[in-house]
Amino acid sequence: MDLIPAPRAVRAYDGGPAPYGGPAHGGPNPHGGGPRPEVLALGPATRLAGGAGTEDTERWLRAELGAATGLALPPACAAGLREEDVVRLALDPDVRAELGEEGHRIAIGPTGVRLEGGGPAGLFLAAQTLRQLLGPDAYRRAPLPGRSWSLPHCRIEDAPRFRWRGLMLDVARHFMPKDGVLRYLDLLAAHKLNVLHLHLTDDQGWRVEIARHPRLTEVGAWRERTRYGHRASPLWDERPHGGYYTRDDLREIVAYAAQRHITVVPEIDIPGHSQAAVAAYPELGNTDVLDTSALGVRTDWGVSPNVLAPADHVLRFYEGVLEEVLELFPSPFVHLGGDECPKEQWKASPSAQARIRELGLADEDALQGWFLRHFADWLAERGRRLIGWDEILEGAGTAAAGPDGASGTAHSGLAEGTAVASWRGYAGGIAAARAGHDVVMCPEQQVYLDHRQAAGDDEPMPIGWVRTLEDVYRFEPVPPQLTPAEAARVLGTQANIWTEVAEDRGRVDYQVFPRLAAFAEVAWSALPPPAERDFAGFASRMTAHYARLDALGVGYRPPGGPRPWQRRPAPEGVGLGRPIEGAPPIV
Repeated sequence: MDLIPAPRAVRAYDGGPAPYGGPAHGGPNPHGGGPRPEVLALGPATRLAGGAGTEDTERWLRAELGAATGLALPPACAAGLREEDVVRLALDPDVRAELGEEGHRIAIGPTGVRLEGGGPAGLFLAAQTLRQLLGPDAYRRAPLPGRSWSLPHCRIEDAPRFRWRGLMLDVARHFMPKDGVLRYLDLLAAHKLNVLHLHLTDDQGWRVEIARHPRLTEVGAWRERTRYGHRASPLWDERPHGGYYTRDDLREIVAYAAQRHITVVPEIDIPGHSQAAVAAYPELGNTDVLDTSALGVRTDWGVSPNVLAPADHVLRFYEGVLEEVLELFPSPFVHLGGDECPKEQWKASPSAQARIRELGLADEDALQGWFLRHFADWLAERGRRLIGWDEILEGAGTAAAGPDGASGTAHSGLAEGTAVASWRGYAGGIAAARAGHDVVMCPEQQVYLDHRQAAGDDEPMPIGWVRTLEDVYRFEPVPPQLTPAEAARVLGTQANIWTEVAEDRGRVDYQVFPRLAAFAEVAWSALPPPAERDFAGFASRMTAHYARLDALGVGYRPPGGPRPWQRRPAPEGVGLGRPIEGAPPIV
């Protein structure tokens, strides 16, 4: 079947006992007409029968499939309904015990349809598979004329390999309006992904309303102009750029995600990538080194030297920010960045040097570790966990492992419960897992979707290594150096899309799709080792999936290359972007 991600077990309806009771398949049809067909037709008589705890999935099916098919799909409350006209939804403790909360079973046969989930999330994922089985037109928002609807007789059993299957969406560099974020939540749900990591703050913009600090959005959400293309480009877009999400916008995003069993993990960057915050509140910066009141929101890409001061008033300020963030986001994890924090200002700052001496720290890296540990402890007191990019290991006394994993240390100064998002390669994740910390694998060499999809001159603003659809399909999140106990620390994986050169929805779509489909299968399925994976089979199944993406209105990169309107004109100094030649290293 053309399902993406591929389920763990699919069987055609095998002629044995009909699912959940009833006559055997292939026998006489009690309604006349000879042997039963191999499909189950849906029509005006089709009803939904939900059990306790299934209300959200029943509501979602009725809304989404009802819109696409034109079928009302009312509750199955009328007497005398034929079994084959009922889609039954249930939570099953046996499924939960065997397959987990997200596990599910589907049975489609002559006696109707039954979806069973180990929990509400598993049932919702079963509903996503049901939609896939109906064909691409089930993804449309209104019915097309002349369509009939049927489901193949089959039994499906499925459960994910990882519990963290995510996409990081950078809305700080180029703001994505709220409706675009809601759309991406639907796209994640369609691919059985369950984490949206929302990168909300950076040097180039602050995107979350904080009531007690209004200048974060009044000032920090807007930049005067934007570098056009890679930071080496000589060209500028002279239009102001900005935007932010109100508190109610974020409540809506979180609620919409929760209905789709997706966790929204907010990222508030500290202590680096903070120039937008310093522009709004200059006292947050290293005022004994430079006049921070002269700073604006950064208009260029790259890493800003203007970082937060390691001062008590800065800690109190960000505690206030995070108090509001925790009100808005129920996620057990809060991402606090911790990456790419230049230390030059701290080295030149008398107050920063005094703090190093006061705390008895070795150096500025240790000062960053102290800064982040403070917030890890602060979050833990409130029942939350800090996750940060793998640089947080450097300030905590944990060296990253080398490519062979041999140099990782067996201890860590990270606060207990801190998790690591390993982006510079596998090494940080290996070191963190060996030190007893949970890991999300997102190495840039493999799953940074802002990197170009092909060589040649047709790719718009080519950045980084070539990462084809097949490359992403052969990505393996768990490095072989880990023992089984260490590998169990890998919570899962996520793909990241940074938006410096992806300025609008069309460009984000082009970079993300179709590669997110390959990533989704890697995150969901226990696939063979990378070299043994059946990419030809996956590519064949993608034929049907491209039709689903078309129905959803996704501006993906076609297999044959970009469409004419997807190719960005290449003015001198811009069109080459920043491509990196050769195969990416495995580090």
